[in-house]
Amino acid sequence: MSRTSRLLSAVAIGAAALLSLSACAPGDGAAEGGDAAGVAPVTEGKLTVATGEPAYAPWVLNDDPESGEGFEAAVAYAVAEQMGYAQDDVVWVRSSFDSAIAPGPKDWDLNIQQFSVTEERKQAVDFSSPYYETTQAVVAAGGTSAADAKSIADLKDAVIGVASGTTSLTVAEDVIAPEQQVQVFNSLDDTVAALQNGTIDALVTDLPGAFYVRDAQLDDGVIVGQLESDAGGDEFAFVLPKGSALTAEVSNAVDALRASGELDRLAEKWIADQGAPVLQ
Repeated sequence: MSRTSRLLSAVAIGAAALLSLSACAPGDGAAEGGDAAGVAPVTEGKLTVATGEPAYAPWVLNDDPESGEGFEAAVAYAVAEQMGYAQDDVVWVRSSFDSAIAPGPKDWDLNIQQFSVTEERKQAVDFSSPYYETTQAVVAAGGTSAADAKSIADLKDAVIGVASGTTSLTVAEDVIAPEQQVQVFNSLDDTVAALQNGTIDALVTDLPGAFYVRDAQLDDGVIVGQLESDAGGDEFAFVLPKGSALTAEVSNAVDALRASGELDRLAEKWIADQGAPVLQ
């Protein structure tokens, strides 16, 4: 499940959950996706969009979603435009990840911070059509031969590490290193530690986790590259309040941007060009 780009304490998680569960959710029992009688927008004539605090690159650059720079900031503005909102009509607010997907009223119309779509979460909130499917990625320490790899074949002699029980393990064994023994660790943090001390040459994790490992956990980390999307990943979608009147409209906007190729263009600009080339 993606969210390695957020470090939340157990106290904060528990508090958010208790506050959310104690609230009475508007629109409870409404059909998924909402309708014209569903939960209304927060402010008439405005689109209130939430993201995390802080928000990280490449999803939002410089923790400044109003700039429209970064993949999710750019997607949010593109969706807003598709829905007929001018850029000045988009109002940004901040929310925690856990409170956003908990039952209860919201002070935003839609929330974008790498939410994976799951059946459990659908019981508490609405999801739009997915705007991005995560890929798996390879991270290495700078200055190593693995860091200089330009293709999957270039990693054939590298010692690959991965956290147990993850999609990344399957990808590592089947795609990255089918002819060698993959080193398996209890958690991503243990895998990062093994990379730091030289036990392994590279690790495999989902792309959001790869950006976090590179930018927050390693002093000289390098994302060697990401794999093709069919190598396994989660779907990211906007979260909306349960029974939102905007869910279908947001989904239609996302679908239109996908059909036009705009989502692919934005992903290429803000994700691949931020240091995550596609490995062949």
